[in-house]
Amino acid sequence: MSPTSETVADDLRGSSSSSEYLPVEETTASWDTRVLRGEPAAHFRDALRPDVKYITSWPAAGWTNDVMTLINLIYLGIITERVPILPPFTPSHVLQDGPASELPFGDVFDVPRMQKLMNTPILEWRDVKNRAIAGDDELGCWNVWEATQYNEPNPRRSSVPELLKLDISYTLAPSWIKLYPNYEHDQHTTFWALARLASPETREVSLVTPLPSPNNVSLAPDEQLLCYDYLYYVCAQQPYEYDFEYSPAWRFVAQYMHFTPALEKLANTYINRAIGIPDDEPTPPYIGIHVRHSDFHWACGDFPKEDCFAPLSVIARRVQEVKDELLEKSGRIVDHVVVTSDEKDPAWWQDVANLGWVAPDHSQTIQLFGPWYPVLIDAVIQSGGAGFVGTARSTMSIIAARRAATWQNGATRYVEWGRPGADDH
Repeated sequence: MSPTSETVADDLRGSSSSSEYLPVEETTASWDTRVLRGEPAAHFRDALRPDVKYITSWPAAGWTNDVMTLINLIYLGIITERVPILPPFTPSHVLQDGPASELPFGDVFDVPRMQKLMNTPILEWRDVKNRAIAGDDELGCWNVWEATQYNEPNPRRSSVPELLKLDISYTLAPSWIKLYPNYEHDQHTTFWALARLASPETREVSLVTPLPSPNNVSLAPDEQLLCYDYLYYVCAQQPYEYDFEYSPAWRFVAQYMHFTPALEKLANTYINRAIGIPDDEPTPPYIGIHVRHSDFHWACGDFPKEDCFAPLSVIARRVQEVKDELLEKSGRIVDHVVVTSDEKDPAWWQDVANLGWVAPDHSQTIQLFGPWYPVLIDAVIQSGGAGFVGTARSTMSIIAARRAATWQNGATRYVEWGRPGADDH
């Protein structure tokens, strides 16, 4: 049984203070002298080295999609030989749980470890621009969004430029960047199409009249700080490549994006308490589950929820497949199952408990840590199991399955949904 919310709250406020799980403000100090002049400045150009080239972009979706966006940004930095400057995540999908501010990348992911594993410098905007003393900066960027889809005649909107006091003038990217020309049902471009725009020759012949910035400044795309409005829909060869093992963004970037030690420790605490063992005991092997319901109802069509989403019996069948594979391939016997979900129905959760499965108790998580932390803790739990069962077509499940398979040598499955019997096999 999961501990009561009072126990979780008292314990995290007590001997294991919640402050020990919260991020500590750090910069990427080991790389600063190589890629920056010095401390974060009021104006970002004062922090950049004239002999180094950089690349940046903005988040503009839900959190997992934004994680993928920044993975794409880092990979694009690798192939263009530029240092990525990562923006913070914006709380578009957590605001329903209460007021939330932006979340720096390095508060979630272990940047020093990532840099060491990749042998690549990675910066955040907080390393470059000091928001406490920040002044306005002008910047020219490429407008990718308008060139790759036909429903919004403007660059992809993000709150981050305003947050960073950046006055951006966008230049429409050429139509040849689109993966499938003139095809309205896909928005993808490719890494190397965008990398061409980093080349001085291609940049020069691709320039058109820039869109004036909010302060009525017109600038061509910056040559030192290469900038794109949105990088979620980017692939090497086909759309949605995180579904496939060959994904270069996964192989060369994302697999090295481990969570911070503080987040991993916090997630293990939640797991141990759900299972019913002391915080300081090693977390036993488990199978993680991610069941996504609430915002997928739009895809159910005429089917009612109970026919659209897979029942727990179907999920249990996938769990058993994972258990069988772990036993067959590595001799591992895994009994614990930890469920994460956005489902709110108490009856559904009671059925989960009746199966002997457990769940992290988030009843006090927001009060203790803030609105970001339920999704962060769940992401760590999903990635840390010996096996994982996810929801088909959920980006959160897709990247969790990649992590579990790569980091834990885990067995993974997806549960299909959308109609009765969708997962029959």
